[in-house]
Amino acid sequence: MKLSWKRIWNYKCPRCGEGDMFKKPFNWTNPIDMHNRCEKCGLDFEPEPGFYFGALIISYGISSWMLLLPALLLVLYYDWSVMAAMGFTLAFAGLTYFKIMRLSRSLYLHFSMRYDKSLEKSDNSSSKYDKTIF
Repeated sequence: MKLSWKRIWNYKCPRCGEGDMFKKPFNWTNPIDMHNRCEKCGLDFEPEPGFYFGALIISYGISSWMLLLPALLLVLYYDWSVMAAMGFTLAFAGLTYFKIMRLSRSLYLHFSMRYDKSLEKSDNSSSKYDKTIF
């Protein structure tokens, strides 16, 4: 199955594209509360402990560029003061924090998983992911 940006953006299962990765409704006290398995096809969303530490790097990369470029544009092109640009940047970061956090997990799962359909009924979740990028 090819990579789908729509499934990544909507936090859908990388295999079937129907099951939700995150529990609904959104919970402010636990914003990255995920299902253990896909509701539709049973795909294990956490193949090993600490799997999503790589998502931290993705989140950092997205956040740093998403916040640095507008701040530089405001200061250098529109002649805003540094404090005003920092205030805008902090407000923008606060508004996009949860979306980026969830999106980075979805990206990491979709980019790193290469599902082997022949092992679909296997009880050993790690054996299904032998064809990962890393």
